[in-house]
Amino acid sequence: MTDTTRTTLFLARHGETVWHEENRYAGVSDIALTPRGAEQAQDLGAWAAGAGLDAIVTSPLSRARRTAAPAVLATGLAARVESDLAELGFGLAEGKTLGEMRRTHPERCAAFLRDPAAHPLPGGEDPGAAATRGAAALLREAERHPGGRVLVVAHSTLFRLVLCRLLSIPPGEYRRVFPRPLNCAVTEVRVAGGRASLMSYNVPTTRVVPG
Repeated sequence: MTDTTRTTLFLARHGETVWHEENRYAGVSDIALTPRGAEQAQDLGAWAAGAGLDAIVTSPLSRARRTAAPAVLATGLAARVESDLAELGFGLAEGKTLGEMRRTHPERCAAFLRDPAAHPLPGGEDPGAAATRGAAALLREAERHPGGRVLVVAHSTLFRLVLCRLLSIPPGEYRRVFPRPLNCAVTEVRVAGGRASLMSYNVPTTRVVPG
């Protein structure tokens, strides 16, 4: 019998992109997947085929929509695009590595590394605002699909900030508590009564057994 008191959300970061291959900040820039990223998306689709999903939702950025496409094909579910799941804008850091930013903005980068939520990269979106919109989007999905299982394909920094918000973790700890999500790995979150529980984190789809 389906437990209608809780919804299971499977959070998956999109596949590898050209910029992520070099560890460059992509943010709101619309960057294509690499061939490896496309393969990772296929792995996620194979996982989705046996995951008993009820819905798929994605960020509006093409790298997320392209990553979700094999899961859509495997399940027959239509992917709904949610604008509040877009990645943070990283301002002057878009397209650059952290090392490059350190050379041009050393003090701002030092502050970012001390507390990335209080001191975003120059010109970047406020992390608190991003956490608010992202957490609200996930809670809306839980309300839309009570007792359901939902695949959410979006982005690394957004997911980590949202997890901190939902789990009452200080947002400045997101880089330490949630090391960078692997491309197309799955993080399982269960939501009941507007409260979230973390069931697993950063599990590669090639080894995930949906449960």
